[in-house]
Amino acid sequence: MSQPTVSPQQTAPSFGDVTLEHYLSELAAKVPAPGGGAVAALHVAQAAALVAMVARYTTRAKDAENRPVIDRIIEAADAARARSLALADADAAAFTAVGAAYKLPKDTDDQVAERTAAINAALVEAARVPAAVVDEADEILSLAGELLPIGNPNVVTDIGAAADAARAAAQSSQLNIEINVASLPAELGDDFAAALVRVETIAARADALHAQVLHVVRG
Repeated sequence: MSQPTVSPQQTAPSFGDVTLEHYLSELAAKVPAPGGGAVAALHVAQAAALVAMVARYTTRAKDAENRPVIDRIIEAADAARARSLALADADAAAFTAVGAAYKLPKDTDDQVAERTAAINAALVEAARVPAAVVDEADEILSLAGELLPIGNPNVVTDIGAAADAARAAAQSSQLNIEINVASLPAELGDDFAAALVRVETIAARADALHAQVLHVVRG
């Protein structure tokens, strides 16, 4: 699934540039975006940050044997965090584009055809964004699972929290994919079937990782 891009016309500030209070106020406001799609992207950004944090705490002298793996996990988690933050912006842009497409004129046959094409293109992008979030959640779970056996045990619960955030990201994204695909012709919507199937696997993996962390905590 290709990465969506943020429209150059997007005028809202990036999620990376606003305070948490501003974001939450916007989320609570009666405005079309941000909404659940941005929340999903930020869930997985937080999951990535947690994995990177645990990995950085696993750079003690006693961790020297695993340092190449740890360094790779840090690099991958940091990159996933940046991509996920960009996806929150992309979701807002995609949602806005869908609304704009539905407002196009439909007084003539040509206008109807142009409007339909614009709506379909906007819906595809609006589904592609959460599908990309699913990709990020999948990767973060893989990194978290790789980190668990070698991570600093003093912060092991943060691996479980990362798994929970990744699961929430994937399952929230499932909802956003489904609602956009429902309005698409089958030949366009079918492209997202694989992402939807993966959500169930991701949820099961996240639950298993949470249980493993809980087992470590309980001894």
